[in-house]
Amino acid sequence: MKTLGASEAKNRFGELLDLARREPVQIAKKGRSVAIMMSIEEFERFLDLENQFLALKADQAKQEGFIGIKESEALLSEILNA
Repeated sequence: MKTLGASEAKNRFGELLDLARREPVQIAKKGRSVAIMMSIEEFERFLDLENQFLALKADQAKQEGFIGIKESEALLSEILNA
């Protein structure tokens, strides 16, 4: 992954956009990594992966006996009204 300083990224923004379409680019400020610029396609792929992961974790939790929000609220309501 290529790294650019913040000033260089600002001064060469058009080139940065072109490069980010090919691969993620790390932006550093004062020697410290502060951001990553990537293509919208790559970002959407990460969002899809995150959603798949969260769905798997939710399914796993349900199989382990955890209940959802609606069930939790109904149970709490029953307890408070008893």
